Amino acid sequence: MIKKIALCFVLAGLVAFTTHAGETDDTSARSVHVDIAEVVERSAVQPVDGITSAGQPGADALTVFADAGYVAVIDLRGPEENRGFDERAVTDELGLDYVELPIVGQEAINFDNAKKLDALIEGYEGPVLVHCGSGNRVGALLALRKSLAGADDEEALAYGRSAGLSRLEPVVKERLEEN
Repeated sequence: MIKKIALCFVLAGLVAFTTHAGETDDTSARSVHVDIAEVVERSAVQPVDGITSAGQPGADALTVFADAGYVAVIDLRGPEENRGFDERAVTDELGLDYVELPIVGQEAINFDNAKKLDALIEGYEGPVLVHCGSGNRVGALLALRKSLAGADDEEALAYGRSAGLSRLEPVVKERLEEN
């Protein structure tokens, strides 16, 4: 019986060690992308290095971001994409800067736009929400931004995935290879 208990403690320790062994303090290990419904449900959000990626927020989610100290919303959706409400009016009412950087089509996933996004993010002293329809475009540009900051391709892709990169991953890989 004592041997079984000791074995359980050893196994539990081994599981705990292996679970935490792969954890790092690196931002790429934490998810930059949030689910808007969860943000609203919890009424809380925490940026990673001053950035949060998301799909289209509603007015209720923007209120949570404003209450959490966010200072700006960068919208990557094109002008023809329906947001379901007047996002600029809501952000103005909440005291958030609202910036449009339309990323429309795969050709817009490029290093020039990643540099533009970087300049916008770096221009703010507080946390920034960057969104598109799903977070995919955000993750794509943030992956390229990470590459510009010196990350290798795998690190950049991992960071992009943590920020919502999904269907556009082949495009990002192509851009990384071109660079």
